[in-house]
Amino acid sequence: MIFALGAFGIWSLNPLFFKLLAHINSFEVIAYRIIWSVPVGLAVVLIMGRNSDLLRVFKTPRLFLLMFITGLLITGNWTVYVWAIAAEKTLETSLGYFINPLFNVVLGYFLLGERLSTWQRMAVMIATLAVGVQTFAVGHFPWVAISLALLFSTYGYIRKTVDIGPVQGFVAETIIMLPVGFGLAWWFFSAGNISFGQSWSDSLLLLACGPVTAAPLILFAAAARRLAYSTIGILQYIAPSMMFLIAVFVFHEPMDLWKFVSFVMIWLALAIYTIDSLRQAPDHT
Repeated sequence: MIFALGAFGIWSLNPLFFKLLAHINSFEVIAYRIIWSVPVGLAVVLIMGRNSDLLRVFKTPRLFLLMFITGLLITGNWTVYVWAIAAEKTLETSLGYFINPLFNVVLGYFLLGERLSTWQRMAVMIATLAVGVQTFAVGHFPWVAISLALLFSTYGYIRKTVDIGPVQGFVAETIIMLPVGFGLAWWFFSAGNISFGQSWSDSLLLLACGPVTAAPLILFAAAARRLAYSTIGILQYIAPSMMFLIAVFVFHEPMDLWKFVSFVMIWLALAIYTIDSLRQAPDHT
């Protein structure tokens, strides 16, 4: 439980951290998020003694290809998220991670042949209607929320099918994405727009992107092995709930009536989904 609360606590506060980097181009932030995640993750893998699992990725073409795809997906997710925080769209990031569990249900239905209960179908329909409210009443399609949910749920689906530990998989993904990270950093350097090394504050913040990215994923992996899946399912709402509160009360992003209605509909859908999941879950003591 401590590991899980640590992971979701860090994810909850991520908007505050990345807001400090809002003046830096989002792609440069992503470059250092990739680059500095690698040494943190490698240190953990070496401490765990799982370096042979990591080497297996680079010796198995199919595994390497899958890790390349998941690396692209999670990098895309990070890019949308960092840009959205800087663009004062934290509310939409919150909406995306609220929707994410329901996207998982839909992917399970279409890709894994999982059957939806009546209550789960109702939850998905309410969530779909909520997106419609955001689109037509607020005046724009919530592409940030949908992109985050789609990228992360697809990432989760593929990782679910890959035979590799969560920490080793994360390190493999970031190592594979290193050329992208170094390429972006070099591009900003050659254009004379690089922020890293220009001031102590910016350099330290960009350096901190590594542990800020890697730590919650590693803590989550440790928690997932020890807690019931239903418990993890409930705890995952901590992060988007805190993002929502930070967006409204700290960043003072506008919350009109229709936005509030759409969020209430999402919360209702999640309540139905969660209660139904708990009802179907085996009893854990």
